[in-house]
Amino acid sequence: MPVPRIARLACRLTAAAFLVAPATLVAQDTPPAAGPVSRGEPGAAPPEQRYGDWVRRLPFRPQEYAFRRSNMIRLLRNSGGGVFIAPSSDGATAGDTFRQLEDFWYYTGLEVPNSVLVLDAERDRSILFLPDTDYRFENPGRPNDFPGRPLLGDYQLRSIAGIEEYRPMADFDGYLAQTVRARTLVRVNGGSAGALAEPELPRFGALDPDRAMILRLRAEYPNIRLANAFEEVAQGRMVKSRYEGERMQIAADATVQAIRAAARRIAPGVDERTLQGEFESTCRALGAQTIPFTPIVKSGPNSLWPWRVLAAHYDRRNRPMEAGDLVILDVGCEIDGYISDVGRTFPVSGTFSAEQREKLELSTRIADAIIAAIRPGVTFRELTRIAYEAIPDHEERHMQTPFFFGHHIGMNAGDPALPDEPLQAGMVFTVEPWYYNHELQIAVFVEDVVRVTDDGVEVLTRGLARTPEALEAMVR
Repeated sequence: MPVPRIARLACRLTAAAFLVAPATLVAQDTPPAAGPVSRGEPGAAPPEQRYGDWVRRLPFRPQEYAFRRSNMIRLLRNSGGGVFIAPSSDGATAGDTFRQLEDFWYYTGLEVPNSVLVLDAERDRSILFLPDTDYRFENPGRPNDFPGRPLLGDYQLRSIAGIEEYRPMADFDGYLAQTVRARTLVRVNGGSAGALAEPELPRFGALDPDRAMILRLRAEYPNIRLANAFEEVAQGRMVKSRYEGERMQIAADATVQAIRAAARRIAPGVDERTLQGEFESTCRALGAQTIPFTPIVKSGPNSLWPWRVLAAHYDRRNRPMEAGDLVILDVGCEIDGYISDVGRTFPVSGTFSAEQREKLELSTRIADAIIAAIRPGVTFRELTRIAYEAIPDHEERHMQTPFFFGHHIGMNAGDPALPDEPLQAGMVFTVEPWYYNHELQIAVFVEDVVRVTDDGVEVLTRGLARTPEALEAMVR
């Protein structure tokens, strides 16, 4: 009979212990020698782990980041000047892979903690305030495992980043005080367009890093001239470069494959979380470092409710599917910091009913009308008007969507965007007309990712079929 795998592993580990440390094993059976007893002093620590030992290059070419910074400085100069402040993450991961705050990542490509990027439109200069060391690589009790990592003094890191000026993080408060005294306008990303809102400490939850910075700036510098830079951030980030577009196509392709894998598991008796697991594992196998948002998988009566309603209860999003149900997948992969967001509706039994088919074809026709109208110069508001023209009057109340039928994506499923900004080549967003009919107990959803081209539109998710017949075939 073959030796069980766990037993074979135990034998190998035991043999390895004898081979590697025989003296240690013998010492356990012999009396200790006279004299002071060793307390297990640690050996020599390994060399410092430099940033370049782990990160050979930035996610994009240095020229791409230099262009992003200079473009933001140009946008700031055109709208009042000043300095733009983008904080980095504190480095905590909560068990998942570290992901840098998006503005800091977008303009630097760096995964350093507790730092601040300043883009100075008055001097046409970028300044990076860095801590001396990366605290995540430090633990005095475990020097072998935490060998230290220099940041500010690491000149290889500086050459990788390409920022014009580097300063100690300890000098940032002094820099701010000097900036405020000079009456220089300080710009931050307020999270949405319009006047900068006054953040309040919430009774529950926590402030995001940008709002926490706004609160601190106003508390410590009452005379600060503080303004919102959301519109400038959005104007820069809405238009994706060729290299960003390539990353987003990769993420879209991975999502298409993962949806196909999940569709093959659809059958009566299978629960929603099984489909979620199949989708996530396929994304990971295709290179996704993380999942950008919790996959939305909802069937039968669950399909009629927004995900936040379903997620209000710990185990609600795990319904076993039944014959005759529809199951909606609203999902995405993230690869190299860029995401996809794709949706399809499948029949659990493998065949749509006549009524389900009719509503699915309605939603798809509306999506097709929107996609056909996409080209440079059009705005989201115009696309909304076109969408409503395609919706029959008696169905309009079932289209549970806000004033537009899609949203910009990139590093986030809700990338900064301005709805009245005319479309430009390189913009990437979703087209997703939702249909919720509580009376008929039917909800259908079709979502695709599109990119504006010089003369029209390209559908990044064109590899995933949308017709009822093709969706049925994916399940069967």
